[in-house]
Amino acid sequence: MPVDAPPARRGHAEIRAAPVSAELRAVAHRLPPALRLGTSSWSFPGWAGIVYEDAAGTARLARHGLAAYARHPLLRAVGIDRTFYAPVPAETLAAYAAAVPDDFRFLVKAHEDCTLARFNGQERYGARRGQRNEVFLHPAYASEMVVGRVIDGLGHKAGPILFQFPPQDAAALGGAERFAERLHTFLDGLPRGPLYAVELRNRELLSTTYATALADVGAVHCLNVHPSMPDVGDQARVAAAGDSPALVVRWMLARRYGYEEAKARYQPFDRIVDDDPAARRAIADLCRAAVARQRPAFVIINNKAEGSAPLSVFRLAQQIVTGDE
Repeated sequence: MPVDAPPARRGHAEIRAAPVSAELRAVAHRLPPALRLGTSSWSFPGWAGIVYEDAAGTARLARHGLAAYARHPLLRAVGIDRTFYAPVPAETLAAYAAAVPDDFRFLVKAHEDCTLARFNGQERYGARRGQRNEVFLHPAYASEMVVGRVIDGLGHKAGPILFQFPPQDAAALGGAERFAERLHTFLDGLPRGPLYAVELRNRELLSTTYATALADVGAVHCLNVHPSMPDVGDQARVAAAGDSPALVVRWMLARRYGYEEAKARYQPFDRIVDDDPAARRAIADLCRAAVARQRPAFVIINNKAEGSAPLSVFRLAQQIVTGDE
């Protein structure tokens, strides 16, 4: 579950940013402004000495850490995960926006009610367990509860609005072709302006029809490093990422582990445990290609990718600008 929370007013609880080496500052200076790298949330005590100067608990970082996080020259974006579990008021998002510099951007996950056709047996769904979701792919619901709040709260600091589709019965969705048609209708009914990204967890839904549906409404496929999906290079080819208006990548989970297994192995997320040069190389190549086409690019990395998301960001940034692994 997410731990990010609205930033509190500055005062005695303010978190200080960790010092940044001259080497990292030089790398940041060489990155194109349209390329933004960041992590999934910011509330990790293990990042002391990496992102934050001093040790602090999860709750304190959740409320006070965002401003310090955003002072790092390589961390120019962040993912907001809590919005996946419940809609968040525009005022909360406005507080996030007020804590960061003008050129910082947020990737906001849409509420899961937009993308889950039927509620599974998880306890958090309560009486809705096993029930059909009446607002699945419902543009009016998404416009009011997600898009409108992001626009009102974050303004120009909003990056991609991400519709993440959890793994579900693809046949019950009508198969790849029918899913693409329904997705097109849904995206076409949303307000114009924001960048909409779609992330899949069913590889069978990734198709040329899906890519065409996204392209027709100006949305993008979120390339994701996750055990349930093909390699990002294969995703990029099927989804025609080279023709998309922006590059959106989420480096989420090492292929050899499940989520909980990776979490147990990598905590407290203070070092690279399982280096993944292949994924890093592929993402770096995608970023350089997007920059060459003068397209904006967003890369969000999770701690479960290699062990420490900010350290993965630093290595990726170095490879993008120097080609060194």
